[in-house]
Amino acid sequence: MGGPGDPPEGTPEGGPGGGEDEYRSVVFDESFVRAARLQEYSAQERMGDHAPAVRRRPTLRRGLTRQLLILALLLAVAFGTAIYMGVRHPYGSPQARRSAEALRMTVIPLAPQGKVPGAADAELLYAHSPAAQFEVGAAGIPLPATRSTPHFSDSQVTAALSIARTYLVRSSLDPDVLTGRQFRPARALLDSEQLDQFDQSFDHPAADGRHAPTGWLVRLDPSRAQLADDRVRVQGTLQADEADAATLEVSADTIFVYALRRTGAADDAPVSLFTVRRETTFHFDRDDLRVGQLQLVTSYTQAGPMSCAEDATSYLHPLLAGETARTGGPAGTDPYATDSATALCGTLAAGAQPTR
Repeated sequence: MGGPGDPPEGTPEGGPGGGEDEYRSVVFDESFVRAARLQEYSAQERMGDHAPAVRRRPTLRRGLTRQLLILALLLAVAFGTAIYMGVRHPYGSPQARRSAEALRMTVIPLAPQGKVPGAADAELLYAHSPAAQFEVGAAGIPLPATRSTPHFSDSQVTAALSIARTYLVRSSLDPDVLTGRQFRPARALLDSEQLDQFDQSFDHPAADGRHAPTGWLVRLDPSRAQLADDRVRVQGTLQADEADAATLEVSADTIFVYALRRTGAADDAPVSLFTVRRETTFHFDRDDLRVGQLQLVTSYTQAGPMSCAEDATSYLHPLLAGETARTGGPAGTDPYATDSATALCGTLAAGAQPTR
């Protein structure tokens, strides 16, 4: 017979505590209660007619699930935006890169009509020449106002103009480049696909319209002339436009006027002016703009006073104060040689020289 605290049927099988022992290890804390799907109504709520004893609680949304949903939504929006911008971006998406063009070059010596004027002072010569109003150095090649094109942004156009200007400065104003001691400052700006042509031009110069060092830069014969004034007078213009949807084109028309005297001459030796006009065309694809390089695709150079009989392939050979052009025409041209360029020569107009 059971004791006072036992149920009438006695203690169930399984031990002194009966079936309750099965649940003694379960802790019904607050989180367990809140997670229950069924909830008992309160006494006040059960007083209503036909109110059930329990009600079903709404399923709780876990915080982690909500965060995952938000993250998935954000990723979907970002992915969709990226696709939209790739399709609709006004400057297009990157295209397969084309091979760089080979440089086509022309160098034309300009022979003087009589003796080359000279003076003891370079400033005096400049003041009485067409270069009197030119700027000194790089200031003579100002950057124009820029605007975007259908496929290139304003910043890309500005970058192309700046790189082209830097090339003109390095290849036409650097004293080491002018005297033939160096060419790397200009080479460093070239597209990598043009380096073989550039190197071959200096290793094996040829008058073929492709491999003349004087087509790449201004290079004065160091055995003949030296700078009498490093304040070179310059006047130039730059213009940018699209060659096609993948290529920016910059055209430059620049005049450089150098004050020269004979190599090794005393500082009071007569000075003369030497003029080089360079008309150049540069191309830029998006890779060039990204790394700060260019493709020089055309170079048209006129230089004088020079003798037409001189070979202007490797160096420009200026005529100096008091000298006259050698008799004879330009270097011979072989019409049967398909890889040679036609030799050209011009006459330097009297008005292009100082008046005293």
